[in-house]
Amino acid sequence: MSKAELLRNIGIMAHIDAGKTTTTERILFYSGKSHKIGEVDDGSATMDWMEQEQNRGITIVSAATTCVWKEHQINIIDTPGHVDFTAEVERSLRVLDGAVAVFCAVGGVEPQSETVWHQADKYKVPRLAFINKMDRTGADFFNVLQDIEKKLGANPIPLAIPMGAENDYQGNIDLINLKALYWNIDDKGFTYRIEEIPEQYKELAEKWHDSLLDNVSHYSDEITDLYLEGKKVPVDLLNKVIHDSTLNGHILPVMVGSSLKNKGVQPLLDAILLYLPNPKELPPITCIHTKKESEYILERDEDGPLSALVFKIQQDREMGYLAYVRVYSGEIKSGSSVMNVNKRKRERVNRILRMHANHHEQVSSLKAGDIGVIIGMKLAQTGDSIGSEGLPLLLENMHFPEPVISVAIEPKTMSDQDKLRKVLDSLQREDPTFDVTENEETGQLVISGMGELHLDVLVTRIIKDYKVDASVGNPQVSYRESITKEITHSEIFDKTIAGKDHFAKVEFRIKPLERGSGNQFHSSLSKTELPMELQNAIERGVENALNSGCLMGYAMIDVGVELTAAVYDEIKASELSFEAVSSIALDNAVQKAVPVLLEPVMHIDVSCPADFVGDVISTITQRGGMVNSMESRPSMEVVKALSPLSKMFGYSTVLRSQTQGRGSFSMEFSHFEIKFN
Repeated sequence: MSKAELLRNIGIMAHIDAGKTTTTERILFYSGKSHKIGEVDDGSATMDWMEQEQNRGITIVSAATTCVWKEHQINIIDTPGHVDFTAEVERSLRVLDGAVAVFCAVGGVEPQSETVWHQADKYKVPRLAFINKMDRTGADFFNVLQDIEKKLGANPIPLAIPMGAENDYQGNIDLINLKALYWNIDDKGFTYRIEEIPEQYKELAEKWHDSLLDNVSHYSDEITDLYLEGKKVPVDLLNKVIHDSTLNGHILPVMVGSSLKNKGVQPLLDAILLYLPNPKELPPITCIHTKKESEYILERDEDGPLSALVFKIQQDREMGYLAYVRVYSGEIKSGSSVMNVNKRKRERVNRILRMHANHHEQVSSLKAGDIGVIIGMKLAQTGDSIGSEGLPLLLENMHFPEPVISVAIEPKTMSDQDKLRKVLDSLQREDPTFDVTENEETGQLVISGMGELHLDVLVTRIIKDYKVDASVGNPQVSYRESITKEITHSEIFDKTIAGKDHFAKVEFRIKPLERGSGNQFHSSLSKTELPMELQNAIERGVENALNSGCLMGYAMIDVGVELTAAVYDEIKASELSFEAVSSIALDNAVQKAVPVLLEPVMHIDVSCPADFVGDVISTITQRGGMVNSMESRPSMEVVKALSPLSKMFGYSTVLRSQTQGRGSFSMEFSHFEIKFN
């Protein structure tokens, strides 16, 4: 086998508190990477190494680590489950070859599970499911299977079923080999026994084994023939068809266990090797050749041209900026120079590391399929493509949602002013959903993020981790502006600047676009009517003007701008004059196009016991929300609603007191709509 065939790049993804990090800790323990089991509950988890992660019991940044199982190298990225850190999940999924979706045996498919699942659909990531927490009160394996089918539209095929549940959970039945597995409590589940299936589970095992063969036979004529003839299906054939069907997205193999009780993790590791793809099994990548401005089909080949993606930037106090990269083709060698395709600049690769959560080892190179860390890159940002000057290939750009919540931040002393700006620049480079702006009138710095928790984490890092003494205001909503009317407007710029005459005239047609379309600029003029460099200057002027609306200075969205006419004088024309006239023209045009203020509307899922549903619905309605649907779970009711973000501040405190601490909610951005009050 080649090195790439012995490699798996996987992510662990799930709703908050489904047991992702605990599952990863067990994987590291059983594969020999950690000598003791870390626990999220006592703050000793290897993957949650940031102080705040240990304090809050959640994963904030996706830690990358490497382990070896049965001579295969498994690169694992443990992603956040909280909706405020969606960008972390998004950038991780972009570089993964496969993923393990962890579901709680009690909660089933929870709101964030759905969000992450659809993100994985977008990137066509093959997945396994692991139904965790079988030891918990209310655990129901078969109910979660139905949940996965109904809510995610997947085709779950159990490869193992549990023997018992809650306190009676004893072990698993392996449906491929029809054997019972029991884990040894004395060595923390390091070893397990394989025995014949107990009499009381034989009928259930046969039923689900038949169901497995019936389902898999849809994707293999050979299995269909053997199944219909009543002959035994060879295990190797069954595994191959499951593998191929998983890669095609036809089936979702389902494993089961309890990570906390050390049961079911080794078969999950075996399933990762058997059913998730190695880098060579994935299709070629469609890139953009930036010199030719054409599509380029890139084969995943160690000997091919260099192509890699920076999927994360993290700052280390001692080593500086760490650029996490996934290599798709070719090889990156330590001490070499590479091309940052997005920045069109060369970057130096001083050192290459392989990460193990909070420690690392130095390696000489990264080859196609590898994930590692480069030290020395000064310009790289999340989403940048790395290539060579001879063949600069641009991989697909990552798209991140707009920040919707802001707080003002200012240093308490003048000496902290420069320090704060450096820290904010550093955090912005690390996190594409974190935005920093300066109010032109007050000079106040405003930071924006994805939610209250996201900003709270960032502010805590600024003050505690980076030791900046700063004052922070109350959270404010980040509104947007748009227009409601189509108009045509022309503008003339005729000025003498530094003794030189500048002249430009433009005409724009601007119109409102459908929500979520983004801003669009289009020129109906040819290169002969107006030189391309001047058209580019006009586009820059338009972009600058759209950054600040005329109502309250918020960024404008969903505005279509068409350049319909322009007049230029060969002597007086300049990029400066056309950029300036475009900015002024757009500002004036927007004022005539009936501008409106837009507010972010959030999708809310509130889980609470049935006794409190009436109060929960009443409070949401009072806060301007609209309840869309209700869902019943074994021990909880889930209320799904839409509500303006401005009305949801402080809701977690209200919900806790209203439900005697038994309610929880998650909130994610849905859309912008016109603010009427």
